[in-house]
Amino acid sequence: MRSIADQIPITDINPLKKLRDAIDNGLRDAIDNGLRDIISQTDEDSIDWKAKLKELLDEIHKLCCENWNLLKFILFTAGAALSIPIILQIAGFSLLGPVAGSFAAAWQASIGNVVAGSLFAFLQSISMAPATAMTTGALIGFGVFLWVELKKGPDAPAKPVPDDGDDEAPGDGTPSGNAQKSGAGRRLLNPLRSFSNLLGTVYCKGNLVFTPDGTSLLSPVGNRVTCFDLANNKSYTFPFAHRKNVARIALSPQATLLLSVDEDGRAILTNFIRRTALYNFNFKSKVHDLKFAPDGRHFAVAAGRNIEVWKTPEFSEDREFAPFVRHRVYTGHFDDANSITWSSDSRFFLTASKDLTSRIWSLNPTEGFVPTTLGGHKESVIGTYFSADQETIYSVSKDGAVFTWKYTGPRRNDMELEDDPEEAPQDPSQERWRIVKKRFFMQGSATVKCATYHAPSNLLIVGFSTGLFSLYEMPEFNLIHTLSISQKEIDHVSINPSGDWLAFAASKLGQLLVWEWQSESYILKQQGHYDSINSLLYTPSGQHIITTADDGKIKVWDTISGFCIVTFTEHTSGVTACAFAKRGNVLFTASLDGSIRAWDLIRYRNFRTFTAPSRLQFSSLAIDPSGEVVCAGSLDSFDIHLWSVQTGQLLDSLSGHEGPVSSLAFAADGNTLVSGSWDHTIRIWSIFGRTQLSEPLNLHSDVLAVAFRPDGKQIAACSLDGELSFWAVDDAVQVSHVDGKRDVSGGRRVGDRRTAASSPGGKNFNTVCYSADGTCVLAGGNSKYIVLYDVDTGSLLKKFSVSINLSIDGTQEMLNSKNMTEAGPIDLIDDQGEASDLEDRIDKSLPGASRGDASVRKVRPQIRVTSVSFSPTGRGFAAASTEGLVIYSLDNYYTFDPFDLEIDITPTTILGTLRRKDYLKALVMAFRLNEKYLIHQVYEGIPVADIKLVVKELPVVYLSRLLGFIAKISEESPHLEFHLLWFEAVLGLHGRVLRAQQGKYSSELRMVQKCVVAIRTELARLADENIYTLDYLLSTPKTFAKQQQDKTKPKLLMASEDVDSEGSNNGDIQMNGESPGGGAGWEGFSDSDD
Repeated sequence: MRSIADQIPITDINPLKKLRDAIDNGLRDAIDNGLRDIISQTDEDSIDWKAKLKELLDEIHKLCCENWNLLKFILFTAGAALSIPIILQIAGFSLLGPVAGSFAAAWQASIGNVVAGSLFAFLQSISMAPATAMTTGALIGFGVFLWVELKKGPDAPAKPVPDDGDDEAPGDGTPSGNAQKSGAGRRLLNPLRSFSNLLGTVYCKGNLVFTPDGTSLLSPVGNRVTCFDLANNKSYTFPFAHRKNVARIALSPQATLLLSVDEDGRAILTNFIRRTALYNFNFKSKVHDLKFAPDGRHFAVAAGRNIEVWKTPEFSEDREFAPFVRHRVYTGHFDDANSITWSSDSRFFLTASKDLTSRIWSLNPTEGFVPTTLGGHKESVIGTYFSADQETIYSVSKDGAVFTWKYTGPRRNDMELEDDPEEAPQDPSQERWRIVKKRFFMQGSATVKCATYHAPSNLLIVGFSTGLFSLYEMPEFNLIHTLSISQKEIDHVSINPSGDWLAFAASKLGQLLVWEWQSESYILKQQGHYDSINSLLYTPSGQHIITTADDGKIKVWDTISGFCIVTFTEHTSGVTACAFAKRGNVLFTASLDGSIRAWDLIRYRNFRTFTAPSRLQFSSLAIDPSGEVVCAGSLDSFDIHLWSVQTGQLLDSLSGHEGPVSSLAFAADGNTLVSGSWDHTIRIWSIFGRTQLSEPLNLHSDVLAVAFRPDGKQIAACSLDGELSFWAVDDAVQVSHVDGKRDVSGGRRVGDRRTAASSPGGKNFNTVCYSADGTCVLAGGNSKYIVLYDVDTGSLLKKFSVSINLSIDGTQEMLNSKNMTEAGPIDLIDDQGEASDLEDRIDKSLPGASRGDASVRKVRPQIRVTSVSFSPTGRGFAAASTEGLVIYSLDNYYTFDPFDLEIDITPTTILGTLRRKDYLKALVMAFRLNEKYLIHQVYEGIPVADIKLVVKELPVVYLSRLLGFIAKISEESPHLEFHLLWFEAVLGLHGRVLRAQQGKYSSELRMVQKCVVAIRTELARLADENIYTLDYLLSTPKTFAKQQQDKTKPKLLMASEDVDSEGSNNGDIQMNGESPGGGAGWEGFSDSDD
């Protein structure tokens, strides 16, 4: 019989090789024996097919269970295509029929037909008819699949536990796409990275919300929400994403539920603590405001002209299918409602509308209460607010008017009071809400864009269209501050519960500020790039990311805190490329303004500027590893310019390319420079050799980006035709190539007349980057996808979707035909001229125009990926996209991901084990449950004296988890010495294991190095800032002792004279350590300083 291995194509994937060996050795014998017994029966009608097939399948099932994790993904492939016809054949127990035979032949062409293919070959070898052989093979092969599926419940073996404890080992039996050849001896890169954080953008549109403790601020960032922890100087972005930009967010008073709504009225309810999306809901209308009641039981939604009040979802014994239950709908406004304000007792709420009125509503029907309308404003009302005692209402309109309302009777003029001074009190039925005071901001032509009121401190904050904000004290309307914080209008203002911090947001410039009004200082001042990001780069330590953009700014982002720590603005045009010198903290940037600048990232200054003899627009940049030579290519000249970093002089110009130089890269040894050009060639230069001649490596299209493998022996290049080619540097030959047109293409633009698959645009890579071990490459282009390839096999490991935001063009695979009109897509028609606000309606480009041009088309940003870079730690990568700087990482402590979990491992048993002082067992159980708070509690509950003992007995399988956890927790924990003791114990006791398997633990060791460097930097900075204070404190004890000596000596001598006479001054003489009744009395201080 032909070997089953002959039926499978040769492949380099280890699991398939193991599968071939297992089937060839075990299943063949079982199939041979079983089938010979069946076919030896000549009378087909007398055969007990059911019993014989069951015996055969039992034997095959036993062998399949032994290799279940290898067979699982293969066996499922057959079921979907063959279930109906094969089940019909089984039901009739007939082995004949062309239908079953054709399906068996189709199954034989797939990977999942190993058993059927072998049976077909065997049956043909014993002269069985082809149709019968095909049907028999298909039947028994599918029977294996069906029988194993039916019996795998109690009998199937458990998932195998990875023997090395690495969280990157696949645990579901599915071989990863980049599984390597047997004996290759290299670590597999885990492609299962997920969204970690979003940098580069701090605010887009919507409202700002402070947490109840007042230390964190929530800001909408595109279709996501970012939380800025102001107390710990950190920020993070929630993993959930809306289909459009977030318009409103609200946080429950208990800070447990976050409700966010996008532009279309679709809401996502999120567990704020666990950062997990719980429920999706559609309000079916545009939401203008969203507020939780102070008691947290209800929340109000301003959906168009109506106000909807919903019950807050909560956990109860009565489970509900729909968590959102509507309480009531309030109608009465004639235009969209702008804002909602609850009373402190949650019984009433105020609404402000564009119909120039405000209204008072009651949550539940109240006896004697009638909904009240507050009118009198000449422009739309921005907000309406209760005072602390709820006896006064303040309403703010867009024209700068502030009305004060009180619940009183009709006012009597002075003439009435003089005529009847003893008149009885007013009739209560005549009392109503009346305007008692009108005040105006008087800011010239500026209009009010946002306002908020803090009732406990009586503070009214107003933001204007000119970038000014004013702070008033009510009810006297005393002006406290007026400050300009932006050149554009302020979109939203918020105040924290204590009333100390004010948060402002400006969407046009992407600014976010937190201002402490009492000390007149900034708590937070962040601004994203105004234009799209062109390039990004990790620093060698991995602590910072450098981004450059078309706005001419260079920003340095802290990967730990997520904040921008410095911005360089010396460039006068778009910055196209950046490179980091591996020796020293020196950054180099290239710009379209014709300059290459060198930056000192310690002193944050530009210390060198390089220019060419003629003015050029530089588009590419490379630095040799020693940091002595800088190379740049331009769009105007086809030469490569070289400068000396020390002198700033132009060293040479490399000629050879016949088109603009699009990309440059240096090898790790610094001797080889590779350049890619639009002339369809790649050139390898030996710039320090005797000759600078280079032979071109020809490609079929324009070269857009090149990258060196970390060892410097291979080049990856992406071209305009969508190909990703790999070249050997030593031989200058192409090793392999990947056709990535289908992988990178995706997303249909609004104006496209073709589908996303057939559209000619966006089918190429613009950026490429090697992983730290050189086994994988990451690439991106003018689409929403980032792709990860294995270098050796050329297989696609994973596609990452940068965004699903429909507010950005190019994120949809299919367009809705109802949005297509004769004039073009509806999404491109500018409807700004129909806006109700005058400044939105006017087209400022045409003087005197009262309405915008009807032919103007609306422009939406297109999704694209301009640059990608792997983190030096190997735990993640960053991508510069239209959404901002997106970071993907393997570190996610907020997702329940247990490791080697058993039924008796629960939080209760873990804490009980910790209380019994069984520290090692508690730590191992916490790692297996993989809940961060439990690991943290057990970790800090281990005494310092037992650290070395616990680490010594800790199984090696948990070393990577322990190192990663300590490195992560040290970023936010003050116990620096405690963490360093753990590091010392792990490295000292398990150093030999870490060194022997340094490839496996490379990412964890880099994280430890990053953590230790951060601790050292923070301590050094703290010491430098307080060096004079420390000198003073150290000198204070000596000074104090000397002063006390000078002051006390005469008094003590006098006291010693009085001892004999009075014998009562015991406090002074005890300084010598002798009691009053001792033999020798105190004789005063000695001459020495002691």
